[in-house]
Amino acid sequence: MRTFFPSDSCKESQLNAINPQSWLQVERGKLSKFSSSPTNSSSIESFIKVPEPPLLPYFKPVDYVEVLAQIHEELESCAPQERSTLYLLQFQIFRGLGETKLMRRSLRSAWQRAATVHERLVFGAWLKYEKQGEELIADLLATCNKCAQEFGPVDVVSQLQVEVSGCSQETVVMSVDKSPKNVNFRIRDEKIVCDRQKIASLSAPFHAMLNGYFTESFSEDIDLSENNISPLGMRTIGEFSITGSLSRVHPDLLLEILVFANKFCCERLKDACDRKLASLVRTKDDAAEFMEYAIEQNSPVLAASCLQVFLHELPDCLNDERMVEIFSHADRQQRSIMVGQASFSLYCLLSEVAMNRDPQSDKTVCFLEQLIESAETDRERLLAFHQLGCARLLRKEYDEAESLFESAVSLGHVYSIAGLARLGYIKGHKLWSYDKLSSVISSANPLGWMYQERSLYCEGDMRWEDLEKATELDPTLTYPYRYRAASLMMKQNVQAALAEINGVLGFKLALECLELRFCLYLAIEDYKAAIRDVQAILTLSPDYRMFEGRVAASQLRTLVREHVGNWTTADCWMQLYDRWSSVDDIGSLSVIYQMLESGGAKGVLYFRQSLLLLRLNCPDAAMRSLELAREHASSEHERLVYEGWILYDTGHCEEGLRKAEESIKISRSFEAFFLKAYALADSSLDLSCSSTVITLLENALKCPSDNLRKGQALNNLGSVFVDCGKLDSAADCYINALKIRHTRAHQGLARVHFLKNDKAAAYVEMTKLIEKAKNNASAYEKRSEYCDRDLTKADLEMVTRLDPLRVYPYRYRAAVLMDSHKEKEAIAELSRAIAFKADLHLLHLRAAFHEHVGDVLGALRDCRAALSVDPNHQEMLELHSRVNSHEP
Repeated sequence: MRTFFPSDSCKESQLNAINPQSWLQVERGKLSKFSSSPTNSSSIESFIKVPEPPLLPYFKPVDYVEVLAQIHEELESCAPQERSTLYLLQFQIFRGLGETKLMRRSLRSAWQRAATVHERLVFGAWLKYEKQGEELIADLLATCNKCAQEFGPVDVVSQLQVEVSGCSQETVVMSVDKSPKNVNFRIRDEKIVCDRQKIASLSAPFHAMLNGYFTESFSEDIDLSENNISPLGMRTIGEFSITGSLSRVHPDLLLEILVFANKFCCERLKDACDRKLASLVRTKDDAAEFMEYAIEQNSPVLAASCLQVFLHELPDCLNDERMVEIFSHADRQQRSIMVGQASFSLYCLLSEVAMNRDPQSDKTVCFLEQLIESAETDRERLLAFHQLGCARLLRKEYDEAESLFESAVSLGHVYSIAGLARLGYIKGHKLWSYDKLSSVISSANPLGWMYQERSLYCEGDMRWEDLEKATELDPTLTYPYRYRAASLMMKQNVQAALAEINGVLGFKLALECLELRFCLYLAIEDYKAAIRDVQAILTLSPDYRMFEGRVAASQLRTLVREHVGNWTTADCWMQLYDRWSSVDDIGSLSVIYQMLESGGAKGVLYFRQSLLLLRLNCPDAAMRSLELAREHASSEHERLVYEGWILYDTGHCEEGLRKAEESIKISRSFEAFFLKAYALADSSLDLSCSSTVITLLENALKCPSDNLRKGQALNNLGSVFVDCGKLDSAADCYINALKIRHTRAHQGLARVHFLKNDKAAAYVEMTKLIEKAKNNASAYEKRSEYCDRDLTKADLEMVTRLDPLRVYPYRYRAAVLMDSHKEKEAIAELSRAIAFKADLHLLHLRAAFHEHVGDVLGALRDCRAALSVDPNHQEMLELHSRVNSHEP
């Protein structure tokens, strides 16, 4: 979800914060250092005050592994029509964990397992919504003669089957031989001649009227003037009774016939009208106009067609008040007409889109109320209650929010207690809120968010201790780092404050953390560092606003820029080389931002930017940069290379290779050869292609390029030589890369030393990388392979300190403990990381440990949770099968 939910109290606490522009609208050197003036502490405090952590509208079970395992078990035995809903719940768990890739995979599974047309419409639209901005990829695939419209329109008319009952003959009580063959229907002054038996076959009421003991059964003329049908409409009905089809009928006439068919229970006629109207729905206006008729006349095919058009236009369709009104106030029967049995899924989607636009809006509340109405299981209800509680809290509707959070808690959603605690604090019951969180901590397996929440209701050392515990249990929470950094700054401990915020930025590039560091640097007048951070922020999010959204980051950048000397193009390149070689990715981002502003070859610069963003695990921003690189390409062959990378990075390797080959045909360039070599090496497990990759990289190195890219090519070439067993050639590549300051080549050279049985030299080489690299968690991890157990342990402890998201250290420590017959400690080591990271390898190893100690249920739980993360992992499937056979 893209919208955060800051608490109201946090917003109010910021009202008296100083205007950040007042810090900047001074001549350079006139702003006194904060440490030199006793009065500056209070102004700094207001300037860098940290907002309370947001209360997230997510499903956050205390033991997500247990819930994932339960869902997987249900998926193994449930009816096919229940699977998509279970995958939707799986999606909600992964969303609470922040696992974007797993979220999308769960959505895709829900779409693939959809048992109804309505489910396919909803999940297809949801996947399309999640892929907003990726239209270019579809266009590029089309140039490769590959269709990417996997979530394209569904043929509702042909795929949605509605049970249509025929005419019952039980009402026939007189011989049809005595009835006239034709019947004349009079409508005002016109007479429409119809075949009596054909009309009678349309419905039981018509059959009774024309063939039973009614006056009309003996009449040749029947007056239908009072039945709201026009002569043309009745003539069309007569034709339908003979041909069984409707053709070339105006939509207004179809609507008239639909109403008539409903009144006289003509099911076949009604279904034909329903489908004919459905085929005419093309635009959002059509959908808004026809949906009301569909609901009034109980026309499910027409309603589904309108729904498809509406969902196709997400999120813009939420601007259509007519459609929003229909979806917001539909009752159970109307929801059934519109979306069949997929009501909960639909309102999950609509609620998410509305929350992303404005979590406090009336639309959001209405959709969430419908979500509650649509929920059929306790897991669905607790999610709906919690989400609406979050929205009510934002709207300061405190009594309603309290009732909703209580309902969610009663259904087992412990995280909703955080909402109750916030409300208690707002109402002046701070001690009650503290005690409420304390009871949660003592009665459940404590999680990081529990201590983080409790810290809001205490002060001083107690607050600090709770936040330290929160970080220990869940280092992905950014609030504790930001609070500690701000607190240290208040105490004028600048270096400790920076070290604290740098600690989280070393493994998680969070905008709110970059913003705080920007403020810290601004406070000590380190404008060069401040400009670096604000330019990194603008790279990640060009429209980002600071200070609770009150000031555009671009405006602050302009103001700070006045305090920093101008760099020439040559200065920029020197700075870029320095930062690139020291593996300072954030610094490199900032330099490239500045270079882009000053002109030059924008395509190349945007491409460099995309490489850095991928390295920093910002795939969406990286793709945006790649698209900008394509847009600003200076030549056809350069544009083809960027298109190739776009395709490659989105999983279309073959098409990426094709683009590289097209580029080479036009011009032999470094980037085209590099792309082809990279994609070929990554897509083929066959070592026979290694010679081709080597040739391609050697061709790349013969083409003009700068040393930044040539260093990468030499590094890659060294890796291919290592895989081929050509260690001397590999060493030459790495040494040449180091000569042009490609620092990461130390790692490849260390590997060569190790393969030559010179472990000490490998250790030394990795130490050089650690000394040079600014971000070196991976270097410590790699060095740990080249030393004895004690040094390995120390290096891996450092890895966990620098980047707690890297899973290898936990696995290594757990394996060592297991070898020492400390089974409980080994399982605890894995559980420590599993609590905040849903990782297949951690779950796999813990399942194996549980199996080893005879805990079959624990092993089975971990197997099922792991298969939720990767359903096709072969080793996991084998372990699951083995453990499952021993289940009591």
